[in-house]
Amino acid sequence: MSSKIIGAIELGTHKTTVLMGEVSHGRSLNILGLGKVYSQGVKKGEVLDYRTASEMVHQAIVLAEQSAGAELERVYLAQTGGHLKGFRSMGSVSVSASDNRVSATDIKRVTENAKSKELSKDRVYIHHIQNAFLLDARECSNPMNMQGDKLEVAYWSIHGDVRKVRDPIHIINGFGLQVEDIILSSIASGAIVANETEKQNGVLVVDIGCGTTDYALYKDGYIVYTGVIPVGGDHLTNDLSLGLRITHDHAERIKLDAGKAFIDDTDKESPVTLTHIKDMNTRTVQRHAIYQILNARVTELFQLIRTQLETQWDFSHPLPGGVILTGGTSLLPGIESCACTAFEQEIRVNPIPNWVNDSLREPGMATALGLLQYALGGSTQETVSQLEASGGLLKRVSQIFSGS
Repeated sequence: MSSKIIGAIELGTHKTTVLMGEVSHGRSLNILGLGKVYSQGVKKGEVLDYRTASEMVHQAIVLAEQSAGAELERVYLAQTGGHLKGFRSMGSVSVSASDNRVSATDIKRVTENAKSKELSKDRVYIHHIQNAFLLDARECSNPMNMQGDKLEVAYWSIHGDVRKVRDPIHIINGFGLQVEDIILSSIASGAIVANETEKQNGVLVVDIGCGTTDYALYKDGYIVYTGVIPVGGDHLTNDLSLGLRITHDHAERIKLDAGKAFIDDTDKESPVTLTHIKDMNTRTVQRHAIYQILNARVTELFQLIRTQLETQWDFSHPLPGGVILTGGTSLLPGIESCACTAFEQEIRVNPIPNWVNDSLREPGMATALGLLQYALGGSTQETVSQLEASGGLLKRVSQIFSGS
């Protein structure tokens, strides 16, 4: 087939997104249509109400197909949630040939050895991400035919809760669509907002959504660490709702209209009128109170990420690629300043490539765009090509379905 119609689907806490594209001859991508609806039945990457979530996905698919004037054929699905975990595993074998030259068999043995850890029955692998090979402790990207005694390879392996991985796949399958692959949200976002030079030099991608924050750390062109923090923009809204004693909907409007993630001394005493108060009709509050509430939660979020990364990254040595913020909550004014303080790095927000249409170049679209980039760039995106997921994952999931 010279071309195929693919869809990127993201079931988020705030919105369900379906982005359709046509991949031609495996080399070019034409974005065809977009369907986006407010989410229901999904929170923090988990399906809480199957029927309601299915209805929202169906609405988004219909909108996308209508705008594209075509029908979906295959789907790439984003995966997030606090249930996702990762670990680093090493494989090691002795080179078998008498002349000590590494063969394809040696490479196969060492990679299988690195990925041999069995998970409990309630867990399933999402990705095995290959890092560099070591031949007699020397790093090399391809050891084939090189001479040495000991061959090693490292993987970053990501796994999730079987049920929480299965539910969104079941929803997609319910519409007669095939899930081609599942991709971690942070990896999808990284595929679109970070270029290969940045990944080679070292860069941290942080995708701040509504319900979760996903991040991926790249070094020497490899993904060396990923994580999911169950904190996002919705937590900021909840904090405002509780702290200011206003409804959730009004807190969301205050966050968008008057919120800042840092304490801005230039207008901190400027009043903001609050309505729909739970115990009175109206009152005013200084912006300083709003800034304090938002700053506390954003600072906590970045500190959580930093703490998790301290075993992987010496913060006294800046990453040449710095830190990239994306996701809808990255639009909060002042968030760059908070991130700069927490990570002591250069911070950039939403560097989506210029080839993307202006209407889609918003931080909240990074994951969906990255899924399409993943579908296109399996052979050209260096990091993507190191992901090993589809065969093993879908085979395992099909076994789960048949046994459920």
